[in-house]
Amino acid sequence: MITLYGIKTCDTCRKARKALDARGTHYQYHDLREDGLSAEHLEAWLARAELATLLNTRSTTWRALAAEDQQSAKADPTHAQRLILAQPTLLKRPVLDTGERLLIGFTPDDYAALAY
Repeated sequence: MITLYGIKTCDTCRKARKALDARGTHYQYHDLREDGLSAEHLEAWLARAELATLLNTRSTTWRALAAEDQQSAKADPTHAQRLILAQPTLLKRPVLDTGERLLIGFTPDDYAALAY
């Protein structure tokens, strides 16, 4: 099952959904704010992608963190995981999990190239 993880109010997530809908791709949508994020999902993603790729250091949530938390998150993956689990909006969005591939962020060409 293909799952798109995002936030309903995120413009980039809306673009990703629109791209998937235009191709007629069947997928499940998981809203990170409403549905949360499990430690198991995050650990699985970290096994497939770098923390620096998953961590959205440009988000308003990141900018609202104390400087100490920002420093610790960059230096200590365990601390970063705790922060992401507490505030899933620290993830770069959307995250598309096809089972075979994990796409972080939205690039139209990457979505168009996916074979489902």
